[in-house]
Amino acid sequence: MFGHMHGRGGRGCGPRGGWDRWAAQAEGRFEGFRHEGRGSGGGGRRRMFDGGELRLVLLRMIADEPRHGYELIKAVEELTGGAYAPSPGMVYPALTMLAEMELIAEQPSETARKRFVVTAAGEAHLAEHEEQVAMLMARLAEIGAHRARHDRAPIRRAMRNLRDVVMERVEAGDLSDDAVHEVAALIDGVVQKIERLK
Repeated sequence: MFGHMHGRGGRGCGPRGGWDRWAAQAEGRFEGFRHEGRGSGGGGRRRMFDGGELRLVLLRMIADEPRHGYELIKAVEELTGGAYAPSPGMVYPALTMLAEMELIAEQPSETARKRFVVTAAGEAHLAEHEEQVAMLMARLAEIGAHRARHDRAPIRRAMRNLRDVVMERVEAGDLSDDAVHEVAALIDGVVQKIERLK
């Protein structure tokens, strides 16, 4: 109903407004991990893995299925529900090191992208660190599960649309007194329904 209103910015409800602060806070507790290492040097964001841990995660994913760098980045991002994605500046050096350690090998390909497969030494390395690998993969899965449980994007969108359409009608000055009371009653009715949700 209000989809066409989305993105108008809400006159009088700029970045300092309470709605926008709520939306920013609801963006997700794992924002600090997303696309870590990209942009302006991380800006104090928390690091998900150290170098050795990331190499183990990538090696595990390559053992599951031959992949190239971009596919690995997307696989991690999908596993965490979009909450975290390692940067190319972290992934490609890690792949180079794994190759130099002879834990992975480049798979022949007709494309420019290097797809890697795990070697026998890589399988042995994973078996040697099986417990740590399981812990690291569980960490990613838990982040994805948390994201799924707490994702409030549809609510944020609906609230912005409500704000925009109400502010537009109020500022237009074409609502009668009866219409103003009707709008208030509609909003109050929605509030009561939300309070009863379980």
